Amino acid sequence: MEARFFNRELSWIEFNGRVLHQALRKENPLLERLQFLSIVTSNFDEFFQVRVASVKRMFFSNPQLQDVSGLTPEVVLKQISAKSHLLVRQQHDCLKNDVLPDLARNGICYVKPADFSGSQSDYALNFFMTDVFPLLTPLRTDTEPFPHIGNLSTYAAFLLKPLSGIRNANEILKGSDDEARISLVQIPSGVPQIVWLPSENGKKNFALLEEIISQYGRQLFPGFSVEENLLFRIARDADFAVDEDAGRDFVNAMEKVLVQRQSSFPVQLTCNQTSETIIRFLMEKLELQDDDVYKVEEIVNPGVLMGLREIDDGSMSFPEWQHFYPSSLPADEPYWDTIKQHDVLLHVPYESYDPVVKFISDAADDPKVLAIKMTLYRTGTDSPIVAALERAARKGKQVVVLVELKARFDEERNIARAHQLENAGVTVIYGLVNLKVHAKIIMVMRRENGSIRRYAHLATGNYNPKTARIYSDLSLFTSNYEIVNDASLFFNLVTGYSTLQTMKQIGMAPVTLKPKLLSMIQREIERSTPEHPGLIMAKMNALTHEEIIKVLYKASQAGVKVLLNVRGVCTLVPGVPGLSENIRVVSIVDRYLEHSRIFYFQNNGDAELYLSSADWMPRNLDRRIELMFPVLDDKVFDEVKEILEVYFKDNENSLELKESGQWVQLDENKNEKMFRAQDFLYKKYKKRSDSTVKGPKIEFEVRRKD
Repeated sequence: MEARFFNRELSWIEFNGRVLHQALRKENPLLERLQFLSIVTSNFDEFFQVRVASVKRMFFSNPQLQDVSGLTPEVVLKQISAKSHLLVRQQHDCLKNDVLPDLARNGICYVKPADFSGSQSDYALNFFMTDVFPLLTPLRTDTEPFPHIGNLSTYAAFLLKPLSGIRNANEILKGSDDEARISLVQIPSGVPQIVWLPSENGKKNFALLEEIISQYGRQLFPGFSVEENLLFRIARDADFAVDEDAGRDFVNAMEKVLVQRQSSFPVQLTCNQTSETIIRFLMEKLELQDDDVYKVEEIVNPGVLMGLREIDDGSMSFPEWQHFYPSSLPADEPYWDTIKQHDVLLHVPYESYDPVVKFISDAADDPKVLAIKMTLYRTGTDSPIVAALERAARKGKQVVVLVELKARFDEERNIARAHQLENAGVTVIYGLVNLKVHAKIIMVMRRENGSIRRYAHLATGNYNPKTARIYSDLSLFTSNYEIVNDASLFFNLVTGYSTLQTMKQIGMAPVTLKPKLLSMIQREIERSTPEHPGLIMAKMNALTHEEIIKVLYKASQAGVKVLLNVRGVCTLVPGVPGLSENIRVVSIVDRYLEHSRIFYFQNNGDAELYLSSADWMPRNLDRRIELMFPVLDDKVFDEVKEILEVYFKDNENSLELKESGQWVQLDENKNEKMFRAQDFLYKKYKKRSDSTVKGPKIEFEVRRKD
C-alpha cells in the first residue's frame, strides 16, 4: 500500500485545537483556562509568522508544487484559513461567554468603556490624559510610504471627519474629500495593559489600556470627530534565514534579520469588528485578502489578560505543585563523588532545576576544575548559568560556550548573552555554518589524583531555569567513560576542525543519529515474530520525517507494535489497515508543556532506551546538530521506562489520533478509572521527597508571581 501522510500545517492546527480543548474544559481552574486561551494566541502568532509565511512564499514561487500529503500551497492556505478561523471563533466565544462571566462571578469584572459608570469614566479619562496621552503618537496614513506597523504590536485606528466651522482642519490631517482620513496609534507597551478601575459593589473592576485609548483617542485629533475606530494587530513573515556566508560578520547579519522581521510582509490581521471601513483600508494598504483577516468581538489579544494572575489568591489556579530536590543528589556538597558512583536522572519540573545550576556553579568555584564546555540554545533572562560561566572565566578556567544565534525569536537575547560572555573572557563559538546547534550538553574537566576526570550533563531541554519550571524534560548527569569520551569528540567537532570520529554511545545529527534510528527500527522488524512481536515506544514533540515514517509503516506491517506519544505535529497516519494498523498515536496537553524525547526499542528482550534533544523531523535529523544518548544505568533505565509507559496510560488529558486526522477521547475511557500522567508523576516525586531524610525540599509556586 502507498504511504499516506497528513499535511504538516493542518496537523499543527489540530495541535493548537488540543490546547484550546484545555481552555474549554470547565473542570480546569478559571485562570488556567485563561492561560490556555493565551497560549492559543501565542501559538498562532508563531505559526502565522513562520509556517503560513512559508506556504505563502511557496504559493507565489511554485504554486503547483504538492507536498508529501498531495496538497498544493493554495489548497493548504485555504484549509489553514478555514480551520484557523474556526479555532479563533471558538477561542473568543469561550472568552466572551464563559471565562469573562466566570471571572465576574468571582468578583473580577471586565468593564468595556461603553459600560463605565460615572466615576469609572472620570477615572479612565484622567488616567488617559495624565499617564497615556503624552506617550501616544498619532500617524497619518495619507503619506508615502505608508506608516510602519510593527509586528505583533497592537494599534488603535481612527476614522476622522473634519468638524464644520473650523477653517484649518484639513491642514491638521490632509486628505482629499473622497479619501479616508485614518490615523494609527500604537498602544504603548511600557504601560500595564490592565487598568484597574474604582471598585464598585465589592468587586474589582478592570478595563484594557487599548480600549481606553480607543475610547478617548479623540483627544488626539482637535478639529476632527472620530467617526469609527478599530483595534488591530498584524503578524508578519518571520521565517528569515541569516546569510551563512557572512563569516566574521555573522552577528551583524543576524541583527539585520531581526530588523527585517519588523518590516516583512504581513500574513495575518486580527481586529475587532467596530469598523469595516478601516478594515478594508488596512487590507488594501497591507495587501491582505479576506482569508488573512481574523475578526473578533472583544479582546484582540487574550494574552494581555494574564496580568490578572497578580491578584489571584490561588483559588482560580491549579493547586500548587512543588519542585522537589532529587533524593539521589547531596544537597550541601558537590556532586562529583555521587556521579562517579552512578548516573543520576533529573526530571523537571517535578524535580527542581537547582541541581543543574549547582553543577555549573560548583564547577565554576572548584579549584580542581580546569575547563567547562557547553551549548546554549535558549537561556532566558538573568540566567544564573550564564553568571556561573562568567565567574569561571574570570577565575582563569577555560570556558567554551557554543551559543546558537539562530534560535528563532531568541536571537536578540542570545546575541546579548554572547557579548556578555565574551566580555567576561569566555570563548564563544557562534554555531556552525548551515547547521543550527540544538544539542543540550555540558562537560566539566576536573583534575583528580593526578589525572583528568570528565563529567557530563546531557538533556532533552534547554539550559533555562525559568522554562524548567513549566517544561517537562529529562536530563542525565554521568561520568560514564564512553559517554564523556563521546562528548569530548563532539565538542572538538563543533568548536574546531575535526574529521568525524566514531562515537560509541552518542548519536549525533545530521551524521549518525538518523541512521541509528533507522537501523534500530529495522532491527525491531527483523526480530519481531507473531509469538513475540517487536515493540517501539517513543515520546517526542513532533513527527514529520518521511523516511522515519515509512520505516515505521514497515514495522507495523511486520507486526511490530508502535506506541507514539507526539505532543504537536504528526504527519504519520495511524490505524490504516495494511499500512499502520499496529501504530497508535496519542498526545497529552496538560499544565506542564511536554518537551522530553524518549525512544525505547524492545530488541528481542535486550531493550535499549535513549533520550534526545531531537524530534523526528527533517530539520532535527538532517539540518541540525542534535544528540541522542543512551540510558545505561540499570536504575535510571527502569525509571525512564516507567515514565514513558505512564504517558501511554493517561486517559484524562490524552487524545488519540485517528485515521481521519481527528484527535478524539477514547470511548472506552468512559468506563475506566481516570488516570492523569502528570498528576501521577507529581505524586510519585512528592512521595519520594516525603520519605527521604537528606536534602532540603525546594519549594516555589508554579506560574505565579510572588
